[in-house]
Amino acid sequence: MSKKSIRVLLLVEDNPGDARLLREMFNEQGAHNTELIHVGSVGDAEQYLAKSAVDIIVLDLGLPDADGMEAVRRTHTAAPRVPLVVLTGLDDESVAAQALQEGAQDYLIKGEIDARGLLRSLRYAVERKIAEEALFLETERAQVTLNSIGDAVVCTDISGNISFLNLVAERMTGWTSLEAAGRPMAEVFRILDATSLETTPNPMEMAAAQDRTVHLPSNCILIRRGGYEIAIEGSVSPIHDREGQVIGAVNVFNDVSAARAMALQMAHSAQHDYLTGLPNRMLVNDRVKQAIVLASRHMKKVAVLFLDLDGFKHINDSLGHQTGDKLLQSIAKRLVDCVRFSDTVSRQGGDEFVVLLSEMEHSEDAAITARRMLSAVAEAHSIDQHDLHVTTSIGVSVYPDDGPDAETLVKNADTAMYQAKENGRQNYQFFKPAMNVRAVERQSIEESLRRALERQEFALHYQPKIDLKTGEITGAEALLRWTHPTRGLISPAEFIPVAEDCGLILPISKWVLREACKQARAWVDAGLPPVTMAVNVSAMDFRDDNFLERVFAVLSETGLDPQFLELELTESVLMKRAESAASVLQTLRAKGVQVAVDDFGTGYSSLSYLRKFPINALKIDQSFVHQITTTPDDTAIVTAVISMGRSLKLRVVAEGVETQEELAFLQDLQCDEAQGFYFGRPMPPKEFAGLLKSGISKAAVLVHS
Repeated sequence: MSKKSIRVLLLVEDNPGDARLLREMFNEQGAHNTELIHVGSVGDAEQYLAKSAVDIIVLDLGLPDADGMEAVRRTHTAAPRVPLVVLTGLDDESVAAQALQEGAQDYLIKGEIDARGLLRSLRYAVERKIAEEALFLETERAQVTLNSIGDAVVCTDISGNISFLNLVAERMTGWTSLEAAGRPMAEVFRILDATSLETTPNPMEMAAAQDRTVHLPSNCILIRRGGYEIAIEGSVSPIHDREGQVIGAVNVFNDVSAARAMALQMAHSAQHDYLTGLPNRMLVNDRVKQAIVLASRHMKKVAVLFLDLDGFKHINDSLGHQTGDKLLQSIAKRLVDCVRFSDTVSRQGGDEFVVLLSEMEHSEDAAITARRMLSAVAEAHSIDQHDLHVTTSIGVSVYPDDGPDAETLVKNADTAMYQAKENGRQNYQFFKPAMNVRAVERQSIEESLRRALERQEFALHYQPKIDLKTGEITGAEALLRWTHPTRGLISPAEFIPVAEDCGLILPISKWVLREACKQARAWVDAGLPPVTMAVNVSAMDFRDDNFLERVFAVLSETGLDPQFLELELTESVLMKRAESAASVLQTLRAKGVQVAVDDFGTGYSSLSYLRKFPINALKIDQSFVHQITTTPDDTAIVTAVISMGRSLKLRVVAEGVETQEELAFLQDLQCDEAQGFYFGRPMPPKEFAGLLKSGISKAAVLVHS
């Protein structure tokens, strides 16, 4: 969908700690192109806004020079067209709700802001402001058009008979002035109440009788000649002779059909998504509240489904926002087709949808709908001559089991949706209380990760790779270790997925690559035998537009010969975008950088794609190596990979070697290299340097030579 990027954010916050926390959460959430300007008072904000433009303002409601609504009004006056999000304490939520009435787009409660939700709220605030501005411009154009048309004028004599119509009145009533002359006012100017369709009192008679200006009844319609209805507004004034006696009346009115339609549209837009026409977050929350009241009264259940699309971002980025918008509209229609008339499908913003299933008998009814939606979304969408494929992950929460109110149900459905994503995507998960515990744990890890780099909590350990023919150390694999200041060593399996989800993997990967290359060069400078340094590359890192530039910059900065750097990528990373991946690998190889396919055998393992990619080595996943001793009859994969590597003239490296039996088997098959606990666990740089100096015991390695 179309989005306005947030280039400049103005934070008005007098608490340095809160400001620092928001800066860290915002900047490290992947918004590297956004400049955050921090001021401590409304006065400072007014001065800054007078000279500079910003894309969004985040405003604390308790400031030294303005408090509550005063802060909102002053800030809104200083920048009326800039989206405003307010910060408030838990006890001031009613004040924050009042701020929304004063023009704020959203509010965030201190202490309940999470990194994932922060950018989402700011992004939605900008989207809503864009929609409001667009609607405002349309309203302005309609108003200018109405004003330029001119007013209709109808005059009557003291008897209430028509004496004059101007051209605009002729068009609106369907009568010419000549035809209307002398006819009773009620025959030419027939007005009804729009709601009851009953005839309203004659305003001409009222104005003449009361000798004062009167307005036409509100919400009235003019029945044009031929039966056509026109919404009108206007006033009637008495006409006097020279003696001041009333001799008639003049009715000045205009067509307000467009204005009333626009008012209805504005009311609709305030509660509906402008792209899909679906109810928005505000309206669905209100409907969930109503559904809860009815469900509790009728002893029924209510379900909330939170949907997030899988693969939408790639389509949006590669084919453009216009195609992305059409895809969202197609998905919205399919979701509506999956539910009853009494249910509600809403769009939260971006590629997220919330569905309300009201008055259910059983929780399983929600599962039936979720399965129907999974299937409907996954079917190909034909858009602009493309057959587009996306899937969705769905979280489900049920009233009263999973929450007493709308906010809790939506939050818990969102939590369950993330569990569905972690379980492989394109599935649904019902909320379980344990998910909240896990979500809190994950949030804690994410918050700690944001400070880990600057606090120098990361370190690299190195595991040796051994030539199985000579027993020499040929390389080292750099493995990331994180020591938390209070929790101690945290497993990479625990924090790497979190880093990938929240966008922190890019700065972490950059640090790992630089540190590993710097260490490899340091060993060479110390006179130790040169070895290849292997560094794992994440999917997000590899797909980043600046990946190649970053690799070559680090090599130049550290002075490491490119031939001593080996980048390890998994099969799934390479196959996601095979053509562009091949181009990137070709550039790396041209510069001398080596490339290995990690965890080989767990993914596609296709001979045809191996021929397509310029790679140097295959790494056999340790799960297959362990089968050598645990299930000796199931070693076909190891044998096949070594044979495939030899036929393609690729180096084959076995991971996870732990026993002498595994080593002997690999040597029998003439595997080139191996690594694992049998030769050495991952170790700090000094310990690895000692190993390079002394070497691995040849007796331990050459057991089968």
